[in-house]
Amino acid sequence: MTLYSYWRSSAAYRVRIALNWKRLDYHTQPVHLLRDGGEQHQTWYRDLNPSELVPTLCDGDVVLNQSLAIVEYLDERYPSPNLLPRHAKERALVRALALDISADLHPLNNLRVLNYLTEHFAGDKHSKVEWYRHWVAVSFTALEQRLNQLGGQCCVGDEVTLADVCLVPQVYNAERFACPMDNYPKIREICQYLETLPAFELANPHAQVDAD
Repeated sequence: MTLYSYWRSSAAYRVRIALNWKRLDYHTQPVHLLRDGGEQHQTWYRDLNPSELVPTLCDGDVVLNQSLAIVEYLDERYPSPNLLPRHAKERALVRALALDISADLHPLNNLRVLNYLTEHFAGDKHSKVEWYRHWVAVSFTALEQRLNQLGGQCCVGDEVTLADVCLVPQVYNAERFACPMDNYPKIREICQYLETLPAFELANPHAQVDAD
């Protein structure tokens, strides 16, 4: 099993957590998003993933992109320990939280989106960061409320789920951009717990072979 990954990509970070959680052996093939104009744009990678994004997972003859699709594939193919609850209500809650993060917030800090802002709208680095911080505040305010209603040690109760797999990388991104976190004590509490778990520790960007 091979994971095409970039150490600081939050989408790849999610998949690393899931692979580690399930104790699956895999090889990391780095795809540097900044070197040589971005290795994700080179022919060898574009042939594998026409979207020119990371991650991509190869499991035998299965080639998948999109981190949530990859994690759900892993959960179905290698079901123990699971990342989606058995019951429909809890499973839907977990998916909703995961999508709040991965569909509503994460695209706004995607490298190509941030680059487009500065290249085509005359924004400087400061305005780009402030733009991102605004959307983190909007999303994290709603997420904090939801987690106070649902959360225990983890996003939904006390078991690690897909929602937790999405939360930790997004908080990592927020901290990279020095987003104020004082208003989100539940988010911080959950992340502090999750980051003590080996699967999350091993997936940390700074523990990766390609970390700059």
